[in-house]
Amino acid sequence: MNNSVTHTARLLGAGLRALLALTLLTGVLYPLAVTGVAQALFPGRANGSEVKADGRVVGSSLIGQRYDLPLKEGQQSPSPDLKWFQGRPANGLGANTLNTRYALLLSGATNLAADNTVLVRQVRDAKAAVVRDNSVPGHPVRASDVPADAVTSSGSGLDPDISPQYARLQVHRVAARNGLSVPQVEKLVTDHTEGRTLGFLGEPRVNVLQLNIALKNLVAEH
Repeated sequence: MNNSVTHTARLLGAGLRALLALTLLTGVLYPLAVTGVAQALFPGRANGSEVKADGRVVGSSLIGQRYDLPLKEGQQSPSPDLKWFQGRPANGLGANTLNTRYALLLSGATNLAADNTVLVRQVRDAKAAVVRDNSVPGHPVRASDVPADAVTSSGSGLDPDISPQYARLQVHRVAARNGLSVPQVEKLVTDHTEGRTLGFLGEPRVNVLQLNIALKNLVAEH
């Protein structure tokens, strides 16, 4: 009997020591080591890829934003603020009461089939809006000019980038709305166009938030 109790106590003691040792190793030392390495080598990414402007954080380079006008009385959805470059639609985002402006707490694709009537209507309406909003005197936009990313949301609904084609399509409208020349705005797009990762992964892209920050700075200079 005594031997059994002693053996059980020894096993419990060994188990407790193992628990404490592993807790210290995996729950304290390992996270501290990983955090330290991340902060030393990749501080920007470790802290959420924050984007700053005017001395404050205005977003993340990994998460898209909307550039809308304030809601008018009786208006259900805001109108886009057309002085800014616009990102991709965010039709896949879920609604919540905690963040009604960008709805960033929930994300996901629409999961609608290509022939779904709701998706077809969304794409058709989005294309018509892109044509209407970006057509300026002397530079009409045709439906055939509109790239796919201008009328469809990404898998997460939070894509921060647009294609160079969609960015260039918006140049004349952004120039006219901000009193800038077309070459000035075209240069902004060119300067903020990123190539394929490692030269072969993904597609060329333009980060909308960083492009709009550069646009704001350019407008301030004039």
